[in-house]
Amino acid sequence: MTDPSAASADADSFARDIELDTAALRVLAHPLRLNVLSLLRERGPSTAGRIAGELGINPGAASYHLRRLAAGGLIVEEPGRGTGRERWWRSAHRQSIHDPAAASGAEREAGLGYTHAVALAAVALAAADRLRRSAQELPRIPGEWLDVITYSDFLLRLTPADVHRMRAEIFEVIERYRADGGESEGAVPVALQLQAFPVPGTARPPAGDE
Repeated sequence: MTDPSAASADADSFARDIELDTAALRVLAHPLRLNVLSLLRERGPSTAGRIAGELGINPGAASYHLRRLAAGGLIVEEPGRGTGRERWWRSAHRQSIHDPAAASGAEREAGLGYTHAVALAAVALAAADRLRRSAQELPRIPGEWLDVITYSDFLLRLTPADVHRMRAEIFEVIERYRADGGESEGAVPVALQLQAFPVPGTARPPAGDE
């Protein structure tokens, strides 16, 4: 992998964000692909061999998932790097965005709900794997980082309108910190995971509507 600072130094080469459509969701409906994409965004351009070593998988499997991500338009080859036997890849976008409420009626009728379920399950698995790797590194983390790292889980009682408002406020804060550029000395890529959903079994349609 490249130096982590390289990922932010070349931010202008990224399209800002991508709104995931049905095709992209299907490509990402695999936790390993999410992990590969996350690594490229966090660490900068890399090769199948380097990614395989980072994730502890077979280089052939890493190469396959890179090709699938490329076919979905989520990553592109890094220009001017690599040889005929070694290809370098980078993320095509800074961040992926997926809002189920934005799906059109036609997409819903095509079975997008199933795709959402599969893709979001992959997101959960990838997030869990990232947390596992973070926990393994804790004994080697410098003290100044140990003082600020947080693994939090909150339980709130909210309406859909409350969640909508809270989500917008949180995203505004994230965007403000992201806009600062992260160029301060000592800045490294920081993973901020955000999930907001009804506790399973608590939000169901009225009887007869299921």
